[in-house]
Amino acid sequence: MTRRLTAVFAHPDDDSYGIAGSVALLAGQIELTVVLATSGEAGRIADPSLAAPENLGRVREEEDRASWRALGVTPARLEFLRYRDGSLNEVGEELVERLVGLLLEAKPEVVVSFGPDGVTGHEDHVAIAAVAREAFHRAREDLDDEGALFRLLQVAIPQSRLDRFAELMREHGLEPPDPTQPFQPRGVPDHTIAVSVDVSGVYPRKLEAIRAHRTQDEMAELPEDLWPAILSEEHFVMAWPERSEGAPVLRGMFDGLVSP
Repeated sequence: MTRRLTAVFAHPDDDSYGIAGSVALLAGQIELTVVLATSGEAGRIADPSLAAPENLGRVREEEDRASWRALGVTPARLEFLRYRDGSLNEVGEELVERLVGLLLEAKPEVVVSFGPDGVTGHEDHVAIAAVAREAFHRAREDLDDEGALFRLLQVAIPQSRLDRFAELMREHGLEPPDPTQPFQPRGVPDHTIAVSVDVSGVYPRKLEAIRAHRTQDEMAELPEDLWPAILSEEHFVMAWPERSEGAPVLRGMFDGLVSP
């Protein structure tokens, strides 16, 4: 049985952090479409030998391809839309229309993107979240196939997990993240989490996928023993359909859906 998933994110590496573990658990059972709105050319360059500002976008696209190889999953389609990094809130209708077209082609059962907080407040993350939500609902209206677009999920961090991570950082003598500052993680109320996936069993593969984004090397800023606290679970809010109050937390992105 093959499930169909489309992931819509802003930059190369958003996909690795957000869904790599869940996808690894479904390896061989999933038809995956990944849409990245930018190539991340405004990102960091951790090592000048890896890239220069002039070619960072191309390098990051290849890093994203390498991350999927490291994970052992081959997306059916990996689409780089190549909008300017940092400009997604200026693109508007064109991006919505392109994404509607891609959703109607892929006909995923589940679509996943960011939520309104963009997880880190990054303006591109916030913008792509709004675009994904609009495109999902427009595509549902245009869909001529009842076997698709059942669920819209949004990557999120439960507040309790963020609080626990802050405690661990203090125990290491480090300053915890401040969610009021740019590009720092934001938590959502625990009761809003609809899907919580234990990906500890594929943690090494997810870590290798993240390490493939060599120009970014963001995990190097944290002690290694803290990495599992960030990477061993993936959580999602269900943006559509509306979740019943008190509904049980699902343990996979496709849990509860009728088999195709």
